Amino acid sequence: KVLIIMIKVVIVEPNKKPRVALVENKLSDLQAIVGGYIETIPARSDIILVCNEEGKLIGLPHNRTIHGEPIVGTFFLTASNYDGEFISLTDEQIKWCMDCF
Repeated sequence: KVLIIMIKVVIVEPNKKPRVALVENKLSDLQAIVGGYIETIPARSDIILVCNEEGKLIGLPHNRTIHGEPIVGTFFLTASNYDGEFISLTDEQIKWCMDCF
């Protein structure tokens, strides 16, 4: 039996309002959200932005600008534990993500 671990994230698509989603914490599922290989960028000390690593190269549409850097394509926001593994966002983190994006 395989243990399925779900995490709560905020998904941000171009030209849309952010939304909270429960997703399977599996590389293939996370890559499907961003449409390719994943790249992680710190959004805040306790929040990670995960986007498509090749998004700019393949011409994905502009989404948001973060720390002066354009982010393209769909991305999601999550948290991580001390081992660097993705974990669910807390309610406070979700509120911050929804307010900022």
